[in-house]
Amino acid sequence: MDENTRYQVLRNDEDQYSLWPADIEVPAGWQPVGKEGTEAECSAYVDEVWTDMRPRSLRERMENAEA
Repeated sequence: MDENTRYQVLRNDEDQYSLWPADIEVPAGWQPVGKEGTEAECSAYVDEVWTDMRPRSLRERMENAEA
């Protein structure tokens, strides 16, 4: 992919993020979050919002175990 490729940020049901070329169909199990831009812009967005790398199901199990 070249530097002119536009990306979009995707998130899956486990709250994991991925960059995906904006002109390619979104794969099953992923949803766009509304952020598009260069690879650097999208990566910066993901760095800002994805602060807990654990899958959602693991976070929930850990929270329930603490309760």
